[in-house]
Amino acid sequence: MMHLALPEFTLRIACAFSLGALIGFERQWRQRMAGLRTNTLLATGSALFVTVANFSANDANQTQIAAYIVSGVGFLTGAVIFREHLSVTGLNTAGTMWTSAAVGTLAGVGAYAEAIVGAAFILAVNVVLRPVGQLMNRRSAQSVATGEPLGLAEEMAS
Repeated sequence: MMHLALPEFTLRIACAFSLGALIGFERQWRQRMAGLRTNTLLATGSALFVTVANFSANDANQTQIAAYIVSGVGFLTGAVIFREHLSVTGLNTAGTMWTSAAVGTLAGVGAYAEAIVGAAFILAVNVVLRPVGQLMNRRSAQSVATGEPLGLAEEMAS
């Protein structure tokens, strides 16, 4: 049986907690369904689950536990996706929750740099790509209203 020293265990959980809180802070700031506490708990919980493998003699446990985290969090995120008529909401929230769990899993196995890079990309999607998506939506709505296609370069220039 392998044993994870308490300082290393604490570092892994603290990393997951911090990165999950960072992701959750952005979601809370934007008043989304799953915010600070939800994303922090998902990342921290994922890290806790994968560290369980360090108390077992079976090396495959971390990958098995990670697979269960993927499916379990996927089931959980289904609860935040709503469909009303032709509109679907909550997909970005569900994706953020799912990827927060992945960041926690990386931190839990001790892949700190990879967890930080993952969190940075999640934040980039939610912060940087948000205005790009809104711009594209405005362009599409304008194109539908006028019946004329509008180039993205023309839209950005206006």
